[in-house]
Amino acid sequence: MDALHPRLLVGRFAECFRFYDAVLPALIGATRASGSETGPYAHWDVDGQAALVLFDRGAMSAVIGTMDLPTETPPGQDRAMFVCRVPDVDSALARCLRHGAAAAAAACDRPDWGPTLRTAHVRDPEGHLIELQSY
Repeated sequence: MDALHPRLLVGRFAECFRFYDAVLPALIGATRASGSETGPYAHWDVDGQAALVLFDRGAMSAVIGTMDLPTETPPGQDRAMFVCRVPDVDSALARCLRHGAAAAAAACDRPDWGPTLRTAHVRDPEGHLIELQSY
C-alpha cells in the first residue's frame, strides 16, 4: 500500500522525467514502475512502494480547474523538499549534477542536525529542492 508519497507537478515533464529516471535508481534504489518521458504520469518504486510520482502540471490544472492561473510563481522561499537518504552524499551530488541538477548547497557535515549527518542540496530541472543526506 502506498500510504504517502510525493507527487511533483511539473511543466517540463520530459526533462524532469529524464533526470529522475537517471538518478533515482542509484540514489535510493528506485525502479520505474510506469510512465515514459511523453507523460503525463510516471512513478518510481522502492520495494514495491511508491517513492516518487511525476505528473504534468497542465493535466492537473485541467482536473481542478485552475488553467487560468499563472504557471509560474514569483520567487520565494521553498515550500517543500524531496529528501533522499543516500549511502554517499558526495557521489550522489556528482550524479545529480551530471544529469542536469543545479547545485543549491555544497556537501557538508551538519553535526548540529545530527552527529553523523552529511547533506547536499540540489534543484531538479524544474527547480524543486532535493536534499541528499546520509547518517
